[in-house]
Amino acid sequence: MGHTIEDKTRLLQRVRRLRGQVGAIERALDGDADCARVMQLTVSARGAANSLMAELLEDHIRMHVSDPAHDRDRGRARGAKHLIDIVHAYLK
Repeated sequence: MGHTIEDKTRLLQRVRRLRGQVGAIERALDGDADCARVMQLTVSARGAANSLMAELLEDHIRMHVSDPAHDRDRGRARGAKHLIDIVHAYLK
């Protein structure tokens, strides 16, 4: 996954955010928080995990399948762009 330093920094920031959210769930459970609070924290962590997965999938598509901005095959470029858009929509 070491494509570029910028990608690595961005992905690590997402992982750290996710770690913080999972920690908040643990603290809420340990502190006997209201079940609605625990569920809300869990939804937030799920959103962070989905965002991380969307970034990973997009990077993989761009690096190993087709980068829509640079692929000379316009059909493949359109298909890759469409797939990236679907991944982001699905994982929202």
